[in-house]
Amino acid sequence: MTTIVLVRKNKEVVVAGDGQVSMGNTVVKSTASKVRKIEKRGVVAGFAGSTADALTLFERLEAKLEKHAGNLSRAAVELAKDWRTDKYLRRLEALMAIGDKENSYIISGTGDVLEPEGDIIGIGSGGNYALAAGKVLIGTGMGAEEVAKKAIEVAAEICVFTNNNVKVEKI
Repeated sequence: MTTIVLVRKNKEVVVAGDGQVSMGNTVVKSTASKVRKIEKRGVVAGFAGSTADALTLFERLEAKLEKHAGNLSRAAVELAKDWRTDKYLRRLEALMAIGDKENSYIISGTGDVLEPEGDIIGIGSGGNYALAAGKVLIGTGMGAEEVAKKAIEVAAEICVFTNNNVKVEKI
């Protein structure tokens, strides 16, 4: 369980996530990083779900981006196809929020590649809280990074599986 939010504002794309790793009702770690930047492709991503599963998916996403010359749309669809049909991958339990300068997607293990309306994505146990907070804050004078951080902080006040140890990646 975790909270990830992706915010687009003023040509900036930011992914923020909390640092809590839980096993059942126990907090195992409070400083995990669940957001990554694929520097040479200008892509940021965050994951919610099993950590090992998500790291596997990040590696696959990077490989798909390399194969498709940085085309995030194509890489996202190909990753979702593999995730759904591969015997090993389909057992992975995670959600990903990914974005580049032009596109934002949610990718799930059921083969979904969703391009949400608006400039904010929220996933994970506190995703809806962060999404609601982000939708309110996006219209203020705050920048994308400030909106993302504050959205995670709001979710941390409500969701027991989210803490306020916020990690951020931006492009």
